[in-house]
Amino acid sequence: MADLGASTSPDSPEALDHFDRLPDPVLLIVLNRIGDVKALGRCSVVSRRFHALVPQVDSVVVRVDCVISDDLSGATDKPRGVFSHLARLVLSGLVKPLHALGHILGPQSSSSSSSSSSSSSSSSSYQARHSSSSEVLHHSPAEVLKNFKEIRRLKIELPSGELGIEDGVLLKWNAAFSSTLDSCVILGASSISDKNPNPNSTPVSTTSDEGGSIPESFYNNGALKLRVVWTISSLIAASARHYLLQPIISDHETLESLVLTDADGQGMLTMDREQLQDLRLRPVMPSGSSQRTLVPALNMRLWYAPHLDLPGGVVLTGATLVAIRPSAAEQQQQQQPPGEMVGGFDGYSWVSSAFDEPYRTAAGLLVRRRTYCLEMNSF
Repeated sequence: MADLGASTSPDSPEALDHFDRLPDPVLLIVLNRIGDVKALGRCSVVSRRFHALVPQVDSVVVRVDCVISDDLSGATDKPRGVFSHLARLVLSGLVKPLHALGHILGPQSSSSSSSSSSSSSSSSSYQARHSSSSEVLHHSPAEVLKNFKEIRRLKIELPSGELGIEDGVLLKWNAAFSSTLDSCVILGASSISDKNPNPNSTPVSTTSDEGGSIPESFYNNGALKLRVVWTISSLIAASARHYLLQPIISDHETLESLVLTDADGQGMLTMDREQLQDLRLRPVMPSGSSQRTLVPALNMRLWYAPHLDLPGGVVLTGATLVAIRPSAAEQQQQQQPPGEMVGGFDGYSWVSSAFDEPYRTAAGLLVRRRTYCLEMNSF
């Protein structure tokens, strides 16, 4: 064993930092695996090399951890409604590490300063800037990300879904956007519960109506009205998220995929490369004076089952699946050859694959039932 008290030559193996011997492309792979924007901010103050490499990361995750209270914002009137709350959440609710990230990733004040002094000064200014809570309000996700020049994959995670629902109720949605809504799938249930879990159980629908008809009670006890509220609320939540993403998409032309979700897994908005490019080319149409994208006229397909048993012992009561597409897209699809038309179980593969298990199984079971068609005007 080497003598701990002995001096070490700078050229000896013990003095070498093997991490420094890694080429930049390898370090970028490591940084991309980290992804989290706050962790990347901390990495950027480690050394000059990291400071130069972090802005080249192409896979970034932004987690919004908290909401800034109205007292800190200085607003005289609190915003009302879940969607006003969402706008404040995305534009104002970044935790303090995100607040400093834009400064940390900015140009160094002095090229002659050492790595350690740069790290120390960045940390000091990081703490000083946090002495004023009001400053946090000025750092949106768009500002936090502005120094990342090569982002290809971006995920933004809100702390919770904005649609308040009662305990035991299931409501999930998955929406795809370009410059407007392309599609949306909503899965809801009046109650979700567990029975004796059996991972090997076969999922079955235990309704007595094999034809899948909706019982008369569905229309009379307020169940249909509740599903309409779920549908409209989910569409408004999705269009509000989409509207708030415009600055980020405009500033990052390298983006190839974007996901905006929440920690509860309630709603997910996705955009691929073609959809992102469409938004850049065609301006988003706002819905009046509200901070959300205009929802076009829609065609909807609804499936319902009074009771569904799913793998793992999950039981859905009043399970409802709604598949939504713009009316124009539906009309175009109907002009395709019969084998390619949207209809039947095979034509709804995009619906049944919208969720992870066990809800993917639920969607797959529901699309086999009788389909009910509805229409909705633009709003």
